[in-house]
Amino acid sequence: MTSTDSGSTPKPPARDPRDLPDVSGLVVGVLGGTGDQGRGLAYRLARAGQKVIIGSRVAERAETAAAGLADMGVEGVEGLDNAACARASDVVIVAVPWEGHAKTLESLKDALAGKLVIDCVNPIGFDKKGAYAITPEEGSAAEQAVALLPESRVTAAFHHLSAVLLQDPSVERIDTDVMVLGEVRADTDLVQALAARIPGMRGIFAGRLRNAHQVESLVANLISVNRRYKAHAGLRVTDI
Repeated sequence: MTSTDSGSTPKPPARDPRDLPDVSGLVVGVLGGTGDQGRGLAYRLARAGQKVIIGSRVAERAETAAAGLADMGVEGVEGLDNAACARASDVVIVAVPWEGHAKTLESLKDALAGKLVIDCVNPIGFDKKGAYAITPEEGSAAEQAVALLPESRVTAAFHHLSAVLLQDPSVERIDTDVMVLGEVRADTDLVQALAARIPGMRGIFAGRLRNAHQVESLVANLISVNRRYKAHAGLRVTDI
């Protein structure tokens, strides 16, 4: 007797984790897009054909950064103040300094409502011994974002990328994996697909947001690696 004959419903085949959505039509905003990391991400995504909006506290600074990317040969980049950037974007990357993370998100709670937010902020400090991880009260920068943005869909990704490589127009590919964390598979799939738009990159699901602290903290180790070996090291996950 087959499962259909017995009245049970056959299970659908498992989804291929490599089957990711088409994100080419999404508008991506980058808060902190005038800083090295944010500007680098904006450049790479725009170079891949994504519509990108750079956000800054001051609109003129964002416009200047967008014009600079246009001078580097990429199209489709606009500069707006942070609130306007958030409202005009489908997906918003938070790439502000850790020191301004909470204040920035608190001020944009309404503008970011209903948006997919990608937090790539690393709570890192420095002393005479080098870089070290900071543990926020909420557990991680991403979890702080969840607490401050209750009406947004928060994910975490793009923590381990070299700003130097991101901004270097002579670098065609950045061979690295992007650890993606979040609570909803549809959201993490979308973030993985965005990462895959950049040649050489691959988005890898790395767990729920309660695991974000160790991903954010690993940047302190990469800084030590890069200083010792004069490199721009990233990460690769094996056997996937």
